[in-house]
Amino acid sequence: MKEKKKISVVIPMYFEEEVVNECYSRMNDVLNKLDKYEYEIIVVDDGSKDNTLSLLEELARKDNKLKILSFSRNFGHQAAVTAGLKYVSGDVILIIDADMQDPPEVLEEMLELWEQGNEVIYGKRKVRKGESKFKLLSAKMFYRTLNALSDVEIPVDTGDFRLVDRKVVDVINSLPEHNKFLRGLFSWVGYKQKAYEYERKERFAGKTKYPLKKMLKLASDGIISFSTKPLKMLGILGIVAIIISIVILIYALISYAFNLNQLTPGWTSIMVAITFFAGVQLVSIWVISEYIGRIYDETRRRPQYIIDKKINI
Repeated sequence: MKEKKKISVVIPMYFEEEVVNECYSRMNDVLNKLDKYEYEIIVVDDGSKDNTLSLLEELARKDNKLKILSFSRNFGHQAAVTAGLKYVSGDVILIIDADMQDPPEVLEEMLELWEQGNEVIYGKRKVRKGESKFKLLSAKMFYRTLNALSDVEIPVDTGDFRLVDRKVVDVINSLPEHNKFLRGLFSWVGYKQKAYEYERKERFAGKTKYPLKKMLKLASDGIISFSTKPLKMLGILGIVAIIISIVILIYALISYAFNLNQLTPGWTSIMVAITFFAGVQLVSIWVISEYIGRIYDETRRRPQYIIDKKINI
């Protein structure tokens, strides 16, 4: 008898007590209909302070296919997914959020694409319901900016929702970097990739766990992890600054020679030069400090997360 292939589902959760049961129920229903596959569900509780963990523990007591990792504190969405990927045992891995905006019911069609030889099937949102115009605009700007700066093309209108072959996950797990921007890394490693277009629904319940502050942090991680172009742009900015200062000098000399400037002699050129170069220096220091901070973070070699509790693992 041919051995069944196994699906591992990785679900990060943070303050998701309102969706725990719905997420588990829908995911379980989908997986139970896939007769030719075995499965496991790995939920990573990212330091929730509500009843998320206790509800998960109650479900895990009845179902040993539900495995739980619980962090000692909140380490972030990317850390939670990274931890889940370390513990998978399946031949193919589905990464999906708990809010049910990405419908688990499309798994069967994604598996068909995997069986055809595609090794990364990433969900591409053709419609995004229940999201503000600001969120849609900022997401659009983020991906276009990231692709403009990065040497690796990252598919637009995608998130972490994807089906990935085990060998690709093994490569991701082997990467030593601390701050992993996973959707970028899945593009960077290559392999045969395929987009799966779907309609993204509204959240089943609860609030988004990606407010503006976390969105900016994710954007910063993505740009710094996949691009050195901001550093190169500083050199260009420096050249532009030198050209502008030469233009100001020429203007000042002509004004002095022909008595064109009625302002206090030197005031315009000094003020423009001081404010312009101060701005260039401050921006340069900020960009460089982001890269130095990332290097410092990597050299400390602290773990990306700390697991406080394991259940059914």
